[in-house]
Amino acid sequence: MKSSWMLVAGLLFGCMSVFVKLGAAHFSHIELVFYRSLFGLLLVYIIMRQQHVGVATQHWRNHLWRGLSGSVALALFFYCITVLPLATAVTLNYTAPLFLTILTMLVFKDKFNLPLTAAIMLGFCGVVLLLHPTLQRDQLLPGLLGLISGFLAGVAYLNIRQLAVIGEPDTRIVFYFSLIALIGSSVWMLFDTMHTITLQGFAILLGLGSTGTLAQLAMTRAYRTGKTLVVGSLAYSTIIFASLFGVLLWDETLSLSSWLGMAFIIAGGVLSLRLSPQHQPEKVPKKGKS
Repeated sequence: MKSSWMLVAGLLFGCMSVFVKLGAAHFSHIELVFYRSLFGLLLVYIIMRQQHVGVATQHWRNHLWRGLSGSVALALFFYCITVLPLATAVTLNYTAPLFLTILTMLVFKDKFNLPLTAAIMLGFCGVVLLLHPTLQRDQLLPGLLGLISGFLAGVAYLNIRQLAVIGEPDTRIVFYFSLIALIGSSVWMLFDTMHTITLQGFAILLGLGSTGTLAQLAMTRAYRTGKTLVVGSLAYSTIIFASLFGVLLWDETLSLSSWLGMAFIIAGGVLSLRLSPQHQPEKVPKKGKS
């Protein structure tokens, strides 16, 4: 069940993506980040109180790196969801395991072997196939921003691993991520337009905040307690859920090259996780890197 928490997270992240796309009709993507972080912060704080987990930490630098990388990745991800097909936006964000493999190899100064290099190249060939129809629709910028969100998410996942190794609880990791995202988005909103919250808008925000926070908790627990290779592979379930939601709710259709690109990205990500060297937890650096 430990690794299966990632399946729970995958479904919840898929639901969160639906609420983001629904919320685009009422709010800007920065407002969605703000309210997602606000609801999430309140919810995770209540859970922390029930579990008797304190807010105080000696590892604030690690939380800061995780929060900054994760917050920017979240903002870019939400923006892409509002302008791209749901499956495309989610898949670009889920290039994170490819970047995570590369970052881990660089951190530990491991050598890239031929099978691992081929797996990574397969994943990025999928990115080219997925972005090809996107470029034809003159949406190069959103596609590239989606890819950047995947890179920053990879950085955030590396930080989560480091925080887990030094013993930080799941809820505290999510708490500081939500807090940093809330502060960053609130500063941005000072220079942007604020939209009125209607009853329908509030329901969307509530769904966004709750599913996003519960997904973060499930994902963090999966990476802390499950087998990294299994968890990394199950993370791609979000793409499947998002694709189904896009077809059922918005009748979204993707070209054959897009579906093939998504398959290449999933295959490349899973293979890269399985082929990359596995390190013992005590070897993980204790300071987060950007």
